[in-house]
Amino acid sequence: MIRALALLLALALPAAGQEAIISGLSQNRVSITADFDGSEILIYGAVKRDAPPPVGAPLEVIITVEGPATPVAVRRKARVAGIWVNNASVTVDSAPSFYAVATTGPLRQILSDTDNLRYAITIERMIRAIGIAAEADKAGEFILALQRVRTDEGRYRILEGKVELTEDTLFRTDIMLPANLTEGEYKVRLFLLRDKRVVASQERLIGVRKEGLERFIFNLAQEQPLVYGLLSLALAALAGWGASAVFRLIRV
Repeated sequence: MIRALALLLALALPAAGQEAIISGLSQNRVSITADFDGSEILIYGAVKRDAPPPVGAPLEVIITVEGPATPVAVRRKARVAGIWVNNASVTVDSAPSFYAVATTGPLRQILSDTDNLRYAITIERMIRAIGIAAEADKAGEFILALQRVRTDEGRYRILEGKVELTEDTLFRTDIMLPANLTEGEYKVRLFLLRDKRVVASQERLIGVRKEGLERFIFNLAQEQPLVYGLLSLALAALAGWGASAVFRLIRV
């Protein structure tokens, strides 16, 4: 028993010369309310060592924040007889609703293609689109269009040089979550790299949940769609009547 406990303790500690991550979040829960306009998350940490840091390759840090992934239909429009219509579409198997990558330096200079493939760090590696080549010509353009649209919306972000690293030990970055968040668990991943290779990693979670009136409306739409639809019609009719009454008063 004593030997088994000693073995488990040895496995839990970094090996000689190895580096590990100790990290924290300014908040691990985000509430979406009626007046929610985004939230800023501070991600910070330190490098734990049981020996002096390796000499040579400098330490680099990459931090990613990933929102819930869902299938996405991407359509391409073309002008036909003066009218814009959809002329092709593909279905992306899985794309994160939000994805941010913050680094201490340019991604191409601090991350190898091999470790990018292994850990799926860049936005391109997080989008899974199997078999789309058979759905449309130039299928790769649909993936680029999806990235461009979500980048313009603030849902995909590459924040090179935005991780502050102090004395090769302490690091921090701020990630702004937009107002159009998807409810669910957001995965935070932290990577330490040397010589373009990942030497340590850690994962944490942030819970994003609708609260108050937003939660009531969401539950009503999901659990009682008929009641939700009738209530929406009633509110629309009431709003129309109110606008008409105000207009008549103004004219008088």
